[in-house]
Amino acid sequence: MQPNREADVASFGNETFDDGNIVFSPYWKSELRQSVKRAIDIFGAAFLVTVLSPLFLVLAMAVKLDSPGEIFYRWRVMGHGGRPFLSFKFRSMIRNADDLKDKLEARNEMTGPVFKITGDPRVTATGKWMRRYSLDELPQLYSVLKGDMSLVGPRPPLVTEYERFTGYQKQKLSVKPGITGLWQVNGRNQIHDFDEWVRLDLDYIRRWSLWLDTKILFRTVTAVVTGCGK
Repeated sequence: MQPNREADVASFGNETFDDGNIVFSPYWKSELRQSVKRAIDIFGAAFLVTVLSPLFLVLAMAVKLDSPGEIFYRWRVMGHGGRPFLSFKFRSMIRNADDLKDKLEARNEMTGPVFKITGDPRVTATGKWMRRYSLDELPQLYSVLKGDMSLVGPRPPLVTEYERFTGYQKQKLSVKPGITGLWQVNGRNQIHDFDEWVRLDLDYIRRWSLWLDTKILFRTVTAVVTGCGK
């Protein structure tokens, strides 16, 4: 969707943030390019769901057999314009993982409102393998088909993370979030400053083109195949 530039302040739920410093690629104004991006999302997601449906079944069985709990993790996140939506991942952690998060806060490797640690003890054996190849992310293709997400875009934050965002950090939601993006293909495991992550998302917004999306998708395939995830 095309960002709203009619005001210097963009509304995010009950909050606002100043988007006066955001530089948008001129291609966001092109309805044709926006339509092509959406078409790529729909056909790409539909193709992947169809082709990978046997893998979905295998992963679902592996999650269920590995540890007690649901197959899918219900992931409540913020989307374009600060609108919350419910997405899904294959569950990669033990059932009560969210309840244990506070006890691990001291080990957080990220500065800012997000949480990330190496060797998270809550991750299951199957989850560790899925994360390495980003297979736990595959159910988000459903969110792409629904229109809540794009194949490429800024990473959507959890609702609980968004509540702690600064105005600068909220700017990453000026466009539709994506499954993959510049952060994922530019050393995500080496980035420990959330503002650097946001900088990459804003750089994506500034540089966006269909060609940039294509390059990110190809680099994502390489990262998945080589098992760069954690």
